[in-house]
Amino acid sequence: MRRIFWILFLLNLFNYMDRQVLYAVFPLLQLDLHLADWQLGTLASVFMVVYMCYAPVMGVLADRFSRTRLIGISALIWSVATLLSGAAKNFSHLLFARGLTGVGEGGFTTIAQPFLAEHAPKEKHALLLALFGLALPLGSALGYGLGGVIGQTWGWRMAFIGLGVPGILLGLCAFFLPDKGRALPEKPRPSLAEYTQLLHHKPFLFVCLIQTAVTFLMGGCSAWVPTYFVRYLHVNAAQAGVWFGILVIMCGALGTLVGGKWAEKRLAHSARAYYEVMFISLAGCIVPLWLGLQSAHVATALAWFGLTIFFLFLPTGAIAAALVATSPVSVRATAFALNLLIIHLLGDALSPVLIGILSGVWSLKVAIALCSLVVFPGLVLCHYIGRQK
Repeated sequence: MRRIFWILFLLNLFNYMDRQVLYAVFPLLQLDLHLADWQLGTLASVFMVVYMCYAPVMGVLADRFSRTRLIGISALIWSVATLLSGAAKNFSHLLFARGLTGVGEGGFTTIAQPFLAEHAPKEKHALLLALFGLALPLGSALGYGLGGVIGQTWGWRMAFIGLGVPGILLGLCAFFLPDKGRALPEKPRPSLAEYTQLLHHKPFLFVCLIQTAVTFLMGGCSAWVPTYFVRYLHVNAAQAGVWFGILVIMCGALGTLVGGKWAEKRLAHSARAYYEVMFISLAGCIVPLWLGLQSAHVATALAWFGLTIFFLFLPTGAIAAALVATSPVSVRATAFALNLLIIHLLGDALSPVLIGILSGVWSLKVAIALCSLVVFPGLVLCHYIGRQK
């Protein structure tokens, strides 16, 4: 179990490092390749579009074939794509490379959480998946920090190349993991009815929509807050990447751990535990974000943005555990793939480019503030599904 956890955790770590390094070098890319804000936003969004469209394909494959091989192949694809990003000569080349990154990372994310959940008892799912989810803030922070420093020192191309190599080695390691749930010839394969019933299963769909609100805001902030630091707090790309990375690694990791432990303890007393954590997350992030956008002083702005990140990461384990609890075992990989399609189609595939467009119309500050309003429908859904428990 430990070997499985650590290989998957490290893969997830580089999954997010390779994903977020793009945002750390946004200002450098813009200068070198003469890109407009909408083009920067499109680079972020094309990754998510491919990521979410490929996930359902991988979900069906993972319910039928060896998942460890699929995990290994996925890691190799996204790592090679990250290297190709460093070799890009223009916007079109970058667009292709980021789309290919979405293929690899979409395949891995679809499989990893349900694969890991199979190796732990139900009552431990929230904490285990929260610990696995620590790779998100840690990997994001390292992606921002290392990407910003390497990009500022040796150029944005080296930032992609330096972070793309380790995933190849980890991908090869994944081929040797045991897969006790591997589909064998005598094992009945899921029927079409089992797949289609996911589309009518309200608890599962509502969890997906709640996560969409979190993902929309998190994706927009991940893409644009480092650039916000450069434009409004007057720092360079390296400083912005390091500062945002520190906020993510400290506040994101703390939020992930607190939320996972809280959900695990509350589950012993209330069936609503997962949804309580989600509600508090959405309710808690909006005011700190708005205050951060109004702060001209660097330390004050960083403090408010840090609190925003804490609340955005708070429901990581609770959401993953709720998805496991509301999806049938026979089509669980497909359920997670459908979840990825929903949260990214309506979430972070949309928010980076939308913020880029609104920034061109008004300003980056106004664009982020307007996009944060998505938390309110999320709060309504949390309240509704919590009352059904």
